[in-house]
Amino acid sequence: MIRVITYGTFDLLHYGHINLLKRAKEMGDYLIVGLSTDEFNKIKGKECYFTYEERKKLIEAIRYVDLVIPEESWEQKVKDIKELKIDILVMGDDWKGKFDYLKKYCKVIYLPRTPEISTTQIKRNLGLMK
Repeated sequence: MIRVITYGTFDLLHYGHINLLKRAKEMGDYLIVGLSTDEFNKIKGKECYFTYEERKKLIEAIRYVDLVIPEESWEQKVKDIKELKIDILVMGDDWKGKFDYLKKYCKVIYLPRTPEISTTQIKRNLGLMK
């Protein structure tokens, strides 16, 4: 069984997120999503519309996702990869190079983002941020 993991906030879920999760699932048999907690998002300087629990329910409802775990820190990725026996880490290419240090534990793949959509753009269009 090939185990794949990805991480993210997944606020204001949109078809770009679905594209990423679908492509990640196609790389293996079991897809785990490390979902950033509200506390971790504050550390990252992100403000979410939906709470962690609300975002978790949305992600769990997506057929490509097998398991959702909380992402509570930058440092937990190595522990997750080892404990969950991860074969592939998948991230959007806006993170290209940032997680190359994990290549000694698993394969690291950066997928192209869906160019015309982003949570940031949605929030701007709705007047939720400048």
